Amino acid sequence: MTWQGIRGHDENVARFRTALAHGRLASTFLFVGPDGIGKRRFALALAQSFLCDRRREADLNPCGQCTACKQVLAGNHPDIDYVAKPADKNTIPIELLIGDDEHRMRDGLCYRISLKPYSGKRKIAILDDADYLNDSMKASANALLKTLEEPPPRSILILLGTSEQRQLPTIRSRCQVVRFQPLEAADVAEILLEQRSTTDAAAAQQAAVNAEGSVSAAARLLDSELAEFRKELLQALALSPLQPAALVKLVQTYVDAAGKESAAKKLRMRDAFGFSSSFFRQLMLMGSGFAQPTAASRAWADAAEMGSRGVELCLEATAAAEANAAPLNVLEWWADELATLQRTGTATLLAH
Repeated sequence: MTWQGIRGHDENVARFRTALAHGRLASTFLFVGPDGIGKRRFALALAQSFLCDRRREADLNPCGQCTACKQVLAGNHPDIDYVAKPADKNTIPIELLIGDDEHRMRDGLCYRISLKPYSGKRKIAILDDADYLNDSMKASANALLKTLEEPPPRSILILLGTSEQRQLPTIRSRCQVVRFQPLEAADVAEILLEQRSTTDAAAAQQAAVNAEGSVSAAARLLDSELAEFRKELLQALALSPLQPAALVKLVQTYVDAAGKESAAKKLRMRDAFGFSSSFFRQLMLMGSGFAQPTAASRAWADAAEMGSRGVELCLEATAAAEANAAPLNVLEWWADELATLQRTGTATLLAH
């Protein structure tokens, strides 16, 4: 089934309908789940349902034809405020939350959501990229916390992130968490074909299987260069013993091929660590008996434990890269730590 053309999240629709039916709808939500699975579309469809002029919000079935619905679809409804991290920034700028120096606390998301609804229904704010909120900016953090703790009447604030662990604890504790699961590979493949990302059904299916439930990841994997890099990276990680120098060279070559643009190089670093994290998650499943062993699991003794620690190292490397650490230093540290991890696991196994 699909809701408003959105696949795979019917359980969350039912959860919101139940809350509305009992008059228990919260004011602040944290949507978490991998990128590219529909969290943003879900939040906008929810907003459209709340603001529709013709139908009850409890039905979560907007007409799509009234002025309010059309404004939501066009991205210009006066009661919806959408904020996201600019592509050239590492964190969400303070002015997007509380205004620039000249308009401090008189502009920004926290100010605008405090205003009365233009339509008389609700004010809805969607804060995308919540993974990139910066606790060091005390003024914006405090303003956002105050908004979360004391939401204005008839307001809803939805934060979008990839995981609970990447959120500031002070913010996470003040939100109702809604978890979004990865999409089924069949759904991802169908979406790729529907969006004309490809007309090759076999290519769509292969990309979908490798994308772990993310449409955006699957669309990128249709690129032959990225698909080939992923294949070579997974082969390198399955070696025993691991070759850290070769691993660094492989990733560095792929990253450098992006050119001089910092954002493009960062995206490729995320590709490398993301694919590697997927490798170690699969290793965990093999070690726990939920997936068939492969050459990869044979290369890593105690696959469940090594997989878990490997995922942690990939997450640490991702955070360091996004914090503007020198790419080569991050890669060398990451590869050396993985090699040490593999040796430690092997030595422990032999000792027993």
